[in-house]
Formats: sequence, C-alpha cells, structure tokens
Amino acid sequence: MDIRFAPTVPETATLLAMPVEKDGLDRLVFGALDTAAQTLILSAARAARFEGEAGTIAEAFVSHGGHVVQLLLIGVGTGGESDYERAGGALTAKLLCSGAKTVAVDWAALPGAPSAAAVARFAVAARLRAWRIDTYRTKLPEKQKPTLSEMLLAAAPEGAADAWAHQQAVADGVALTRSLVSEPPNVIYPESFVARVRADVAGLGLELQVLGEAEMTALGMGALLGVSQGSVREAQLLVLKWQGKGPGDPDLALVGKGVTFDTGGISLKPGPGMEDMKWDMGGAGAVAGAMKALALRKARANVIGVCGLVENMPDGNAQRPGDIVTSMSGQTIEILNTDAEGRLVLCDALTWVQRNHRPKTIIDLATLTGAMIISLGSEHGGLFANDDGLADQLLAAGKATGDLLWRFPLADAYNKLIDSPIADMKNVGPRGAGSITAAQFLQRFVDKGVRWAHLDIAGMVWADKAGATYDKGATGYGVRLLDRLVADQFEG
Repeated sequence: MDIRFAPTVPETATLLAMPVEKDGLDRLVFGALDTAAQTLILSAARAARFEGEAGTIAEAFVSHGGHVVQLLLIGVGTGGESDYERAGGALTAKLLCSGAKTVAVDWAALPGAPSAAAVARFAVAARLRAWRIDTYRTKLPEKQKPTLSEMLLAAAPEGAADAWAHQQAVADGVALTRSLVSEPPNVIYPESFVARVRADVAGLGLELQVLGEAEMTALGMGALLGVSQGSVREAQLLVLKWQGKGPGDPDLALVGKGVTFDTGGISLKPGPGMEDMKWDMGGAGAVAGAMKALALRKARANVIGVCGLVENMPDGNAQRPGDIVTSMSGQTIEILNTDAEGRLVLCDALTWVQRNHRPKTIIDLATLTGAMIISLGSEHGGLFANDDGLADQLLAAGKATGDLLWRFPLADAYNKLIDSPIADMKNVGPRGAGSITAAQFLQRFVDKGVRWAHLDIAGMVWADKAGATYDKGATGYGVRLLDRLVADQFEG
C-alpha cells in the first residue's frame, strides 16, 4: 500500500477518515462538512459508544459535495505514538478487503496538530498491517482479496513526510523479514535464503559475502556444520555489511539464527506442529530485514549482519546425541540433544564476526528455546546481556517501537549447569532455566570487552492471531527494534 501526502482532502474523496482523540468528539473539526453530515456521524458515533479510544472506529455514510462519502472516525486515544500505531493498523484492517482503493485521512480534524513522529507511526502501522502473502492461494474469493492500495495523509504536520521516509525504509525491511519467515521450507532453504536477500537488497549499497561449507570447514566451524550434516541442503554464512560512516570496523554486529527448517534432527520433534519450524530462521530474517532498512535510509553507522543458515534434518549422516564437535573458537561441545541446534549455529557465527571484524557490540537474535515461550508467551522477547547499559538501550528501543523485551539473568550458578564431564561444555542443561542456560552457552563465545546481548524471540516471530501491525502469520519482529537502537545509540 502506498502512503502519500497532500495539503488538503481532495474534493472528490469518497472515503474519508477523521482522527479523534479520546473523549474528543466535541472537539472534532469538521471543516467543509455541513451541519447535517456532522449531526449524522456524531449520532452514529454516540450510538456505537465510540469515545476515541485508540484503534476504535465509528462509521456513517453522509452526503457531501453532491456525492455520498463514507466517513470513518478513527480513535487515536490519548495521543501517544503507540496509540497512533493502533489507529493506523485498525484503519487498514477495516478497509483492506472492503472494495475501497483509496482512503484520505484528514489530520485537520484534530483540534491541535499531532507530532510528525505520531503521524509517521500511524502511517507505518497502516502500511505494515496491509502486508500479506497470497502467493500460493489460487482460489481466493474476490471478497478476500486486498483492494486498498493508497492512503492519503491530508494536512499532516510539518516534518511528517520526512519522518515517514525513515519509517518507510523500516516497513520495507519488515516486509523482507516477513516474506523470508512466511515462505515454505521447500522454497526458502540456506542457498535460496541467500539468493532472495541478494536480489532484494541489490543496489542499496550493502556489501555481501557468502561462505559455503568448504570455506566454513576450512575455518573449523564444526558446531554450525554439525547441525547441517544431515541435510542435502548446503549450509551458508551470509554476511551483510553497511558502512554508513565510511571505512572501519563495525560499531555493531547483528547475528541471526537461520535454521530454515528444524525437525530436531535425530532428537526428532513431535509431528504435530512441526510445520511451524519453517520460521526457525526468524532471527536471521530479522537481521536481513534490519540491514535492508539501514541501507534504505542511509543510516550513519557501520553495522554488519551475519546470518548462520542451516537445515536440521534426520539422516544416516546426521549428528547424533553423544557426538562431540569442535567449534571455530576451539572449544569442544558434547551434543546431548540435536534439537538444541540454534546455539551451535550462533556460536560459530559469533566467533567468525569477532575474528574478522572486531565489533564493539554484538546482538544476536534467535528463535532459540521453547522455554522462552513458556516464560513470556508472545508478549515479550527475552533479553540477556553482559552489559547493563546495552540492556537498558534495548529495553528502551523495544518500548519505543512495540517490539517489547523482558530481561533475564545471567550468573555463574547457571553457567555450571552446562559443564560437561567429557568436553568443554554440553549443548543443553537440565529442564529448568532452559532459556538461561542457552544464553550462558552463547556467552562462552563472546570475547572479553565486547558488549553483547542475546534476544530469544521464539514467541515473537509468528502470531496465531492478528495484532495492530500484522495479520496472522509472520510479524517481522526485531527489525523496528534494531533500527531504533541504531538510530538512538549508533548514529552521530
């Protein structure tokens, strides 16, 4: 869906949305609408008990300018950016398949001008809520096909168009992430993930590097390759580099788990629900989307994104419980459960980026543990960090964007739970504290002096019900969070 700006509502508009603050019906500025039209929409709103709460809508058809206008009052709540986000998403959700093609939003209806950032937040939510993947639906009824193709923002405050330019880049990054997460595993696997991203970011100024299994074998990446050895699909390490400040080491590295399908390997998952494991590459998807967003908006920061891409399959050559692998760092790992594979992928990716690019700060993202879903459901991602300042920055970015996080502890008492009697460590601890011991495992591969955070986003990349900015399915979680962190903390 396209977002456009105009100084006023076109006289020919037949679908008009007017923002309303909470308890703000009496303060609504109707502009050119005559008294009869005003009376009709206000009566409809009061009959529906509409009071301007964020995301609520009242509707009426009125006569104006010699034609019938569909008039919507859209609640923007108390005026916070999150309220505007709910409003923008709700408007798209109502109109997306309604038969309407264009809706005009009249910001002059508010008694006071909203902030440019709030209007941009409204617009990005509207754009994100319109995203769908209908690629494989060949018999979709006409009434279920999207029709809304344009949203016109009229009388928007000064600076809103510039604020939207930033948000548009983020929306495009989220769209890439959602497409990668949504595609079936016979379409997106390590090599095709690389091909899809390469095509999608072509011409944006990102430097791409791809390591295949031969290169990773030569580097000693035995942990990552151990996960992949049961699959006919070749593992890949995809590197995306953005030099927004010019030559030099990156200030920030983003590392994503990219298990394009996870059967659990020899430690086979139960059959029911296994189809969901196509989204076990949501961390890598978020990294790819965030790197695209940074490149699109020409972020003034040096950031590198690394995606460890594998498929975890059972096979005569698959990794076994009881195996010991040697990671790129030289540390050895006893494999107790082949379904604890994401940490094996991440640990070698972490070592690779530190040895080759020396980032001062690293954030990894992974759909790592079912225990995180038990802990937090789908309301927050889990945050682990070795630096309180970095943790606070991430928490603030999460609150600002709606990609919420909740911090968990790291401690030596948990670290001891993954000590192995036969190797340097084992890849799983006991049942208790499963998300924490996974984070403790990763911390062993972070160099001294490097600020590091681990985001366990297992409950966040896929939704079973619609939200403010997404329908059922891929959410694109993490892209907005990472972009906001870079904007707030790494651009000078």
